[in-house]
Amino acid sequence: MNFKEELAGRTEKIERIIEAYMPKAKGYQRTVIEAMNYSIQAGGKRLRPMLMEETYRLFQGKGSLIEPFMAAIEMLHTYSLVHDDLPAMDNDEYRRGRKTTHVVYGEGMAVLAGDGLLNYAFETACKAFDMEEDIEKVARALKILSKHGGIYGMIGGQSADVESQGMKETFTRERLMFIHRFKTGALIQSAMEIGAVLAGASTKEVKDIGETAQDIGMAFQIQDDILDVISTEEVLGKPIGSDEKNRKQTYVTMEGIHKAKKDVASLSQRAIKRLQSFPARNLFLEQLTEYLINREK
Repeated sequence: MNFKEELAGRTEKIERIIEAYMPKAKGYQRTVIEAMNYSIQAGGKRLRPMLMEETYRLFQGKGSLIEPFMAAIEMLHTYSLVHDDLPAMDNDEYRRGRKTTHVVYGEGMAVLAGDGLLNYAFETACKAFDMEEDIEKVARALKILSKHGGIYGMIGGQSADVESQGMKETFTRERLMFIHRFKTGALIQSAMEIGAVLAGASTKEVKDIGETAQDIGMAFQIQDDILDVISTEEVLGKPIGSDEKNRKQTYVTMEGIHKAKKDVASLSQRAIKRLQSFPARNLFLEQLTEYLINREK
């Protein structure tokens, strides 16, 4: 089986896991649950739950303990996209090739759908307490999820990004790296650290995999900046040039596209080298990291 076939198989499995944990649309809250499911069902690469599961495998994790956290992190990621697309933020009408949640359900319901996904993510992750006798391990994973999703993680990066719109002379490289590390990288770091913790990795191994994840997250976001310039709306599944439209500084505008491509390759290669340094090997995880360099969407 080649990498693309394995990727498709793993993605399909993750879709089933997420679907199993999503709430059913019924009762007086039916509409907000429908909007939550609409947002999740838009698809995507499912990169974060995939990185989580593959890291779990890297450290010899077995069983289904990882699954509620896989679903939870995709809910967190999706809620951030729902809010990111709102008129008050990026004001995008398409996401992953179809209309965004606020276009279909209205702004108010989209806000509630995002809030619902955020809260339900933690409800879902807490289900792991019923699956594992070592509750301290689950608690550590929950702490990681909380930290990286909050003001010292993704929300902190998003906040700095919102305030950066329109900045030019006062915008610094340091600020850009902060935005990329936390807005995009925090959930990737969370995914891989949780995978390691739930598999029983040592404190040093969790630290090392966290640093690896930071490189992967940075490479992923720089590639995203590149695609916003060179890709097409049909391939990307969302409007291109949205960064320019929102007057955002990106890695490409600051460093140039040649250096951006070079740095994506360098970060990814460093991450792969670290992955190869662990006692066990997960060849698919290494291939997945390499794939991020050449992805087209």
